[in-house]
Amino acid sequence: MPHLLILKLEGPLVAFGDIMVDAIGPVSDLPSASMLTGLIANALGWQRSDKAALQRLQDRLVHAARLDRSSGRFTEFQTAKLEKSDEGWTTRGRPEGRAGGDGSYLGPHLRYRDHDADVCVHVALALTPADEAPTLEAIAAALIEPARPLFIGRKPCLPAERIYFGLIEAETLLDGLKAVPLEPSRQRVPPPVLVELPRDGQPPPDGFRLIHRSERRDWIAGAHTGDHLRWSGSLPRAAFAEKADR
Repeated sequence: MPHLLILKLEGPLVAFGDIMVDAIGPVSDLPSASMLTGLIANALGWQRSDKAALQRLQDRLVHAARLDRSSGRFTEFQTAKLEKSDEGWTTRGRPEGRAGGDGSYLGPHLRYRDHDADVCVHVALALTPADEAPTLEAIAAALIEPARPLFIGRKPCLPAERIYFGLIEAETLLDGLKAVPLEPSRQRVPPPVLVELPRDGQPPPDGFRLIHRSERRDWIAGAHTGDHLRWSGSLPRAAFAEKADR
């Protein structure tokens, strides 16, 4: 029976980044493999220069995700007048400088960034092979006591609670998601639960369809690349465990 790591991605603001063109940064309903790779690597204390390790972690990662709750999407218009001497905040504990010629800073910096509000997503994650470092247990320990502050997609998107939810045994990734109780919806009539599954040889539930996702990053080249197919569909809320009364 596969060993699975369950993540809980919940926050007042969440940004599961999608394909960005120019200054427009859209988001997806559920996280990508590259976003999860970056999140785990940040918890482990890795650097962007650890390209081979990042690529290997992403290559091993297999995940399924479900959307428990989302209260709406909005686009933030961001503008700032930056100077070459200005420094940015980082989670590495030291300021970040800016590159580029002097002409890069003559005008204000304008961009559009989508965010989702009041989101809760659960992820079931496995690694193949399972005994290679970092193991699920090592990742779980890092998520409990991360090397750096964690965020969900973008630095302003701080988690509402600990991202590590638990380690469980389940026959499939979908079974792992079904075993985790749903968080309550804010809507008067709660909608079905959106679920994404990998193409891992397991038959998808009835009604699921294949969707195209550009969800993986070439960490060596430093760019997103390729088109991947994943199963996507909705399941009734009754298909998942009920949240116990407190």
